[in-house]
Amino acid sequence: MKFLFVHQNFPGQFLHIVRRLAKSGNHEVVFISEGNVNAISGVRRVIYRMPTKTTDSVHPGAREFDLGLTRADAVAQAAMTLRTLGFVPDIIIGHHGWGELLNMEDVFPGVPLLGYFEFFYHTDKYDVGFDPEFPLIPEMLPKIRAKNAINLQALNNPGLGQTPTLFQRNTYPEWAQSRIAVLREGVDLDLCAPDPKAAKRTLQIKDVTISPKDKLVTYVSRDLEPYRGFHVLMRALPRIQKECPQARIIMVGGDGVSYGSRLVNGTWRERMLSELQGQLDLSRIHFVGKVAYDDFRALLKRSDAHVYLTYPFVASWSLREAMATGCPIVGSDTAPVREFIEDRQTGLLTPFSEPLSIADNVLEILDDRRLAKRLGGAARAEAEATLCLNDYLSRYEDLIEQLTGKSPSHAASAPKPAARRTTAAAAAPKKKAVAVRTVTARTTKKKG
Repeated sequence: MKFLFVHQNFPGQFLHIVRRLAKSGNHEVVFISEGNVNAISGVRRVIYRMPTKTTDSVHPGAREFDLGLTRADAVAQAAMTLRTLGFVPDIIIGHHGWGELLNMEDVFPGVPLLGYFEFFYHTDKYDVGFDPEFPLIPEMLPKIRAKNAINLQALNNPGLGQTPTLFQRNTYPEWAQSRIAVLREGVDLDLCAPDPKAAKRTLQIKDVTISPKDKLVTYVSRDLEPYRGFHVLMRALPRIQKECPQARIIMVGGDGVSYGSRLVNGTWRERMLSELQGQLDLSRIHFVGKVAYDDFRALLKRSDAHVYLTYPFVASWSLREAMATGCPIVGSDTAPVREFIEDRQTGLLTPFSEPLSIADNVLEILDDRRLAKRLGGAARAEAEATLCLNDYLSRYEDLIEQLTGKSPSHAASAPKPAARRTTAAAAAPKKKAVAVRTVTARTTKKKG
């Protein structure tokens, strides 16, 4: 089969399926993206470049859409070059977030399109107005509505959508949900596997040394910011340190802002350290920035309590990987986390905005090792049941076959009639879910 993938940051959410298709040797895999250093053997890259332009004269609410249309033009031009050279794909798979797929039907009319829908913005729920610390500014409402311009254009175009969680699908209008399949992303259960001996070894992460005597609390986010509860966890640390002086806290993440608004001055790390000045033992709190993936996995394997907090927004890959690694997890009691974690069964859930409750749950896990072992084992079992990478890729191939009538795993077999429509349940696992990277959590930056 001939596959055309599109994502401005190669390989984006398509790393595992692209690797699988390329490794088989039975397919021609082409990927249109902006330039970066990433590479996958057997994949042909086609690079597009965004023209230099200013959006100063464009209404602030329309700037994102303006850039999306510009990207759509650039991608269509690259695709037209491919077509001129004789390449016509059997299917186009890409991410709708940046507008790159908007003109593909003009270049390859009739070719099935499977587009990744990540999040539909609302002015009255989910992430907007969720955090009482940041009340909604009425002037932002038109800009929030305008953020869905690309989403709405994509939903109006031919093709089927996919999204990794029920929560994300349910952010979309009811009339659109039947066109969005829930395709749960999987984890490499061998790479992200528990290591019972990790706690008996000394762990070195950059310049931080964790001994077997330490109790390790971990937190991972692409950037240390409110959307991922960084400010709330920081306020929980004084109590954690007071009640458990031997606790060491390692925070993985950069000082940028992936979601929400940037501070006028400084970083969230600097702001929280200033707010909590004199209340923390900084010799036992370690901000390690972004780390290599092997270090990230080693950190999770050693973790005595892993904290994952998020607004009602897109869940990070790090949550899935923490479950697969068997971490005892303290998670925010928010919809995207509840889809993965059941309170007191596969983790402990706590109100997002209550630092003392977060501290109490972390301390309970640190104090009760039997509870920690039970929760970690249950999280791993849930990952094995619902987050297996091979199962995910098999469902991905089933979805491709439904759209094209061809099976990627049996490319030489006679094609089956293509299905005209796939429901959102078609790509979901049979078991009902409870839900080349440096790490912080590999959520692709989606403008929100």
